[in-house]
Amino acid sequence: MKLLAILGVSLGSVLLFLLATASGNADVLAKNYVLLLALNSSVVALLLGIIGWQLLRLRRRLRTQVFGSKLALRLVLLFSLLTVLPGVLIYTISVQFLTKSIETWFDVRVDQALDQGLNLGRLALHNELSGLAQRAETVGRRLSLVSGDHLQGDMVQARADMSLLEVSLFNPRGKVVEHSGLGPRPRLVLDSQIQRELLDAGDYHAIESPGGGGLVLRVVVPLQRADETFYLQLLKLVPKTLADDAESVEKVRGEYQRLSLSRDGLKVIYGLTLTLSLLLAVLTGIAAAFLLSERLSEPLKVLAAGTQAVAKGDFSQRQPVMSRDELGMLTLSFNQMTHQLSENASLLDRQKAQLEAARGYLEGVLVTLTSGVLALDDKMRLRAVNPSASEITGFDFDRLRNMRLAAWKDEFPSLQKLADSILDEFGDSQRQQWQTQLELVGAKAPLTLLVRGARLKSGHDSGYVVVFDDITDMLQAQRDAAWGEVARRLAHEIKNPLTPIQLSAERLQHRLHDKLGAQDAAMLARATDTIVHQVAELKHMVDAFKDYARSPRVSMMPLDLNDLLQGMLALYDGNPLVSIDMAAEPLPIAGDATLLRQVVHNLLQNALDAVGQSDDAQVSLSTCSTPDKVLLVVQDNGPGIPEDLRKRVFEPYVTTKAKGTGLGLAIVKKIVEEHHGKVRIRNVDPHGARIEVELPLTGAAIAG
Repeated sequence: MKLLAILGVSLGSVLLFLLATASGNADVLAKNYVLLLALNSSVVALLLGIIGWQLLRLRRRLRTQVFGSKLALRLVLLFSLLTVLPGVLIYTISVQFLTKSIETWFDVRVDQALDQGLNLGRLALHNELSGLAQRAETVGRRLSLVSGDHLQGDMVQARADMSLLEVSLFNPRGKVVEHSGLGPRPRLVLDSQIQRELLDAGDYHAIESPGGGGLVLRVVVPLQRADETFYLQLLKLVPKTLADDAESVEKVRGEYQRLSLSRDGLKVIYGLTLTLSLLLAVLTGIAAAFLLSERLSEPLKVLAAGTQAVAKGDFSQRQPVMSRDELGMLTLSFNQMTHQLSENASLLDRQKAQLEAARGYLEGVLVTLTSGVLALDDKMRLRAVNPSASEITGFDFDRLRNMRLAAWKDEFPSLQKLADSILDEFGDSQRQQWQTQLELVGAKAPLTLLVRGARLKSGHDSGYVVVFDDITDMLQAQRDAAWGEVARRLAHEIKNPLTPIQLSAERLQHRLHDKLGAQDAAMLARATDTIVHQVAELKHMVDAFKDYARSPRVSMMPLDLNDLLQGMLALYDGNPLVSIDMAAEPLPIAGDATLLRQVVHNLLQNALDAVGQSDDAQVSLSTCSTPDKVLLVVQDNGPGIPEDLRKRVFEPYVTTKAKGTGLGLAIVKKIVEEHHGKVRIRNVDPHGARIEVELPLTGAAIAG
C-alpha cells in the first residue's frame, strides 16, 4: 500500500510538472498531448485498481464476518468523507476557474461571425430554391395545358428561358416521360423516399450535390394531365460565385474549429490532473483507515475469539492482560466472567441431569398409557400431552401446547366441547376430582369419551390433569349385545303363535266360504287374506330378527370383488337408475360370497328406495383399491340422512322408510365387521347419501 501510494504521488507530480510546462507553451502542449493523456489514464487506472482491491478485500472480510471488518468499514467511510468533501469543493472551484480562464483565450466574436457568414450563404441558397419553386409552379400549369406533341418543345423553351440545367417529367411510378437537358437521361431520378415525401407534402425542394461536383437546386411539383398525376422536376445549377463563397466560409469555419481543439485539450489535461489529486487524497484516507482499523481491532479479535468460544460452551477461556488501559480492564472483566460462567455451568449440568431423569421417567409412563392424558397449568394452558390423546381424537395436541383452553376452538373447532366441559368441571373450586361422559366429533369419526379430571397440589407445580378414554366401541358393543338379546326374545315370542294364527284363518275361510252369502263371503275372504298377509310380514320380520341376533357364519374364501359383483349385478343391468363403475384391476379379498352379496343387495335396495321415482334419480356403485384395502362405494342423489339419525343409522330399528324394519344397515355393519372391514355413511352436496365399505386386501384380511 505504501509503495503504491508513493508511486501514485510520483506520477501525479510528473503530470503536474508537465501540465505547468504545457500551460506556458502551446507547442509543448501539442507535442505532449498524447503522452499526458496516457500518463493520466495510467495513474487513474492504478488508483482505481488500488481502491477496488481494498474494497474487495473489505467485502470478503465482511462476508466471512471477520471481527473488525465493520469497524474498518466505518473508519473507511469516515476518512473518505473527510477527504472527499474538501477535495470535491476545491476540485469544483478549480474546474470552474480553469474553464472560464481558457474560454477567455478565444475570441467568441470570430466564432459568431463565421456562423453568421455560413448562415448568410445558406439563406441565399434557400431564397434561390424558393424562387425556383415558384417558377416550377408556373411551368407546371403551362405544361398541363399543352398537348403531347408540343410537350417536348415547351420543356426546351422553359429550360432556355429560366437558365435551367434540366427539365424532366415523371409518371406516378417514377419513370421518365419527357426530358430536356445536357444528357439523354436526368441526373437525379425520383427514388422511393422522394415519392413518399411527394405523397405526404405534395412537392419536394432540396439543395443537392450530384456526381461531377457543384451544387444543384432541385424542385419537384405535381402536374395534372388528362386526369393523371405527373411530376415535373427542375434542376438549376447554383451560381459558382455563391457556391465558392459558401464553401470558403465552411472551410474557414472548419479550420477554426480544429484550432479550438487545443482549448478542449487543456480542459481535459487540467481536469485529469485535478481528478488525480482528488483520488490521491481519497487513497491516502482509505489506506490510513485500514491501518488504524487493523491496529485497533487486533486486541478486540482476541476477546472476540474468547467470546465465541464461551458462546459455544467453552468457559475455560482466559486471555492475557496486555495493557492497563480500557482494553486491559475489558480483558480482566472477561476473565472474571468466564470463571463465574464455568462454575454456574457445572451446577446447571447437575440440575439438568436430575431434571432429565425425572422427565424421562414421566414421559415413559405417559407413553405407555392407552388413555389420553392432558396436563394443564394454573392458567388452563396445555403444558404436556401423551401420544394417546392424539391417537384417540385424531387431532394433533402438540399444536395446542401453551394455549389456553378457550383458544382451542381457533385451532380445532371440534375440541370446543371438550374444552368447555373441562372449564365447567374445574370451575367448581370445591371439587378435587370429577368424571363425565361426552360425545365428541373426532377427526375421523364421532367419539364417546369418558373424561376424568383432578387438581394438582398447590404451589410451584400447581395445575390440573385430565385423563380420557374412548368408550365408543364399548358402548356400541353393549348396545349390540342388548339389541341382539331383544331380537332373540322377540323372534322366539313372535314365531310360536304365527303358524296357528295363519292355519286358523285359512280353516275359517275354507269352512265358512260355502255357508255364507256372497257379501259375507267376500268380507271373510278379505279378512282372512289380510291375516295371512300380515302373518307373512311378521315371519319376514322374525327372520330379520334371527339374522341380526345370531352372528353370521362366515366362510372366508379367496375372492375377487369385481368378479363377485359382475355375477350379481346382472339383476340391475336393466335398471336405468343404476350406474356401475368398477376398477380395471382385480380386487382380491378374503370373504364369504353369500354374505357379501347380501351387503351389496341391501345397500343398492336402500339407495333405490331413497331416490324413489324422481326424474333425476341416480344410484351409482363403484370400486377402487389402495395399497392395503378395497373400497366399495354406493351413492345416491336422494334426500340423504337426517342429521339427528346419522350417528345412529347403523343401530337396529333406526330407519327413514315408512315400512322399513331398520335392520338392513345394522346387518350390513355386522357382516362388514366380521370381514375385518369398516363401513361409513355421510351426506353429499347438494343432496344424497354416500356409503363407503372398506375391506382389507387378501393378505391383510387373513392376517386379521
